[in-house]
Amino acid sequence: MKRILALLITSLIAVSAVAATTKPLQVYILAGQSNMQGHAKVTTFEHIGMDPATMPMLAEMLGPDGKPKVCERVWISSIGCVGNGVSDMTEQTGKLTSGFGAGRNGPKIGLEFTFGIYMEKSTDAPILLIKTAWGGKSLNTDFRPPSAGPYVFNETQLTNLQKKGKDLVAIKAAKEKETGVNYRLMVEHVKKVLGDIKRVVPDFDAAQGYELAGFVWFQGWNDLVDTGTYPNRDKPGGYDAYSTAMAHFIRDVRKDLNAPKLPFVIGVLGVGGPTAEFGPEQQRNKSTQDNFRAAMAAPAQMPEFKGNVAAMRTEKYWDLELSAAQKKDTGIKDKAKKLAKENKLNPADEKATLGKMRLEGLTERERLILEKGISNFEFHYLGSAKILGGIGKGLAEMMAELKQLQQAKL
Repeated sequence: MKRILALLITSLIAVSAVAATTKPLQVYILAGQSNMQGHAKVTTFEHIGMDPATMPMLAEMLGPDGKPKVCERVWISSIGCVGNGVSDMTEQTGKLTSGFGAGRNGPKIGLEFTFGIYMEKSTDAPILLIKTAWGGKSLNTDFRPPSAGPYVFNETQLTNLQKKGKDLVAIKAAKEKETGVNYRLMVEHVKKVLGDIKRVVPDFDAAQGYELAGFVWFQGWNDLVDTGTYPNRDKPGGYDAYSTAMAHFIRDVRKDLNAPKLPFVIGVLGVGGPTAEFGPEQQRNKSTQDNFRAAMAAPAQMPEFKGNVAAMRTEKYWDLELSAAQKKDTGIKDKAKKLAKENKLNPADEKATLGKMRLEGLTERERLILEKGISNFEFHYLGSAKILGGIGKGLAEMMAELKQLQQAKL
């Protein structure tokens, strides 16, 4: 009897394992510009463990050997991130781990790392991430979707160009050539990967099939700072054109990939953190930031996208302690530089003066988190794995909720 029971249990385990491996491959598309590429160096991982609130996330990001985890059920195909003079169409593939962020001065991560880790925790199906990200690209031009129509210069732009004596015909022709290039490259790459999945996922079985499971959009900086396309950006509705283009983008992606209800999550730009926490020096940008963030999130409120499009405010993952320490340190550096100039200090004495001022002006905790937590500029979320890791985790959790909501309606 015991032997029969043991055989039965073994059979059930085997059947369960086969069922898990035969589930359709879950495919998630990740697209955007430099913050989707991801500029968080692996060296900033240690900072994650310095906060009890994020320490559990660090545990998920590291393997038993203390090195960045290699996900056994998540594969990735990524273009646009290699850098270092290599073609931005060069593809990187493999099991998901660190190193799929921006290529320059790596290894780095973007949100793909924790997004994949936490999506893997939410399902026992295999997962494929298809990432297309290029730095310095706008939605209004580079990622402009077909149904949004051609880029149209507004009267303010035309007037300013004419005043500067610019060749309007040449400028319009150049803009027409640029419009939609990255949208098309994105769709082409997704189709290329889906056309030969086994090239990226060696164990993929065609009988197993795949499901386009979700799309994550994380972009915005180039539109935020574009005063030409959005001349009234500091006024309510100043970024309405972004919301319109974003809605077209969602519709066109679903049409071009034949996925009419593809779950779509928008990562709303959150550089600088919550605007309610902005300091005096940030107030001049507050209305612009508020307007842009609202415009990015707006499509999720449209009736046609109810239940299948969501917007996540990435500002909530901003590290206020880290950015406050950075601002304090910048103030010390400015004072040291001014003092060095007034006293005509040589480079060695200037460096010694700065070191002394930092030692006196920063706490030990501030010096430590600055050393461990920052690897890039503020507009790249400080190159912080703690911030980008939190964003990837949050997007995965929102995607899982969106999928559950859709399944409940079926």
